[in-house]
Amino acid sequence: MEKKPKTSPDPADFANVRDWVFDLDNTLYPHHINLFAQIDVNMTAYVQELLQVEREEARALQKRYYHEHGTTLQGLMLNHGIDPDSFLERAHAIDYSALLPDTDLGDAIKALPGRKFIFTNGSVPHAEAAARALGILDHFDDIFDIVAAGYVPKPAGETYDKFASLHRVDTANAVMFEDLPRNLQVPKALGMRTVLLVPRNLDTVLIERWETLTEEDDHIDYMTDDLTSFLKGMQPTL
Repeated sequence: MEKKPKTSPDPADFANVRDWVFDLDNTLYPHHINLFAQIDVNMTAYVQELLQVEREEARALQKRYYHEHGTTLQGLMLNHGIDPDSFLERAHAIDYSALLPDTDLGDAIKALPGRKFIFTNGSVPHAEAAARALGILDHFDDIFDIVAAGYVPKPAGETYDKFASLHRVDTANAVMFEDLPRNLQVPKALGMRTVLLVPRNLDTVLIERWETLTEEDDHIDYMTDDLTSFLKGMQPTL
């Protein structure tokens, strides 16, 4: 890696930002909350029932589709022609009680100058439920989900283009927060600042190989394990 991501925000770097774009899962709430574990179980069960295979085979296929296509859903659509809406409803039938209102995060997001968006490979109902549980839903101007993306997930370039076009985002004055390094490649190429959210105690957390930062990830400007502190650090007046 020719350059290492900065860990402390430079306010001058964000002075002209007017569009603040946040991924949802493991970004607006910490990785250790692990809501995705519930979604993961639901997706495995869906694949198992769809294909009438053992759980281990279903899980292996689910993970392969995620790796190859960006989401399990995209892989299932391309290879098995499933109804995406029924899959999303099943996958996101989870308990959100692990998410508690985060006043500090809400205040930090509210204070950001300009527009705020959630840009997720999940669904609007899932994003709304999670953001509502965190007490931050009202601070966002819109949610761009997998349905709005035509079911083509990040990191596909056409999906970022669709988002930017829909909301008339000037990418030179925008920043994206994500927990997956590969999902920040296109935003960086488009001129956005990029911030990677990593789990707290990263060395002790088990995450998928393709979710980790590598020597090739020169497109990451900043890295943090505390979104609230990072947002406050960008603006000394917060």
